[in-house]
Amino acid sequence: MPEPEEFVSRSLDPRSLRGIAHPLRIQLLRSLRHHGPATASQLAERLGESSGATSYHLRQLAAHGFVEDDPTRGKGRERWWKPAHQGTSFGEELYKNPDPEVQGALDVVMHEVATIHTQELATWFATRRDWDESWYGAADMSDFTLHLPPEQLRELSAKLHELIDQYRVAADPEAPGAARVRMHLHAFPQHEE
Repeated sequence: MPEPEEFVSRSLDPRSLRGIAHPLRIQLLRSLRHHGPATASQLAERLGESSGATSYHLRQLAAHGFVEDDPTRGKGRERWWKPAHQGTSFGEELYKNPDPEVQGALDVVMHEVATIHTQELATWFATRRDWDESWYGAADMSDFTLHLPPEQLRELSAKLHELIDQYRVAADPEAPGAARVRMHLHAFPQHEE
């Protein structure tokens, strides 16, 4: 079994948050993380964009440290890109930042990530019959309603992240029947109706 690659996540600050807060940039980074290194032209075709737009936004992502050249690929002028990190996170200091630009950028990022999660779930629904039946009971779409103060929700989220990290470290992509599995974790307060 190959050694698992160390999972590196980048914590956003106000500058890097503004650098990624564009729908196409989020899609480009997602595509590189999920499908591996690619050229601007390949990404344009995959995402239904012009190569000029993907080139520009890849350069912007590079300027903010989200993507980098992949020197192991390409010949001549062909430029291949790869993600600089496997994940992105942001802490509560961004939620508390009073700058309207930061809040606007945070809104864009959160909305785009929620849209991606919805699309991924819809794709699973649409293609579930293409998968072996063993996946039917393994896949999960659950929701829970708890009554917790913020400190307990932080604790619960941290424990869930620790558990997921244990499976990430132990993952064997060569195991029989193994497939890439996406997990979405949403935890948020809700007003009583």
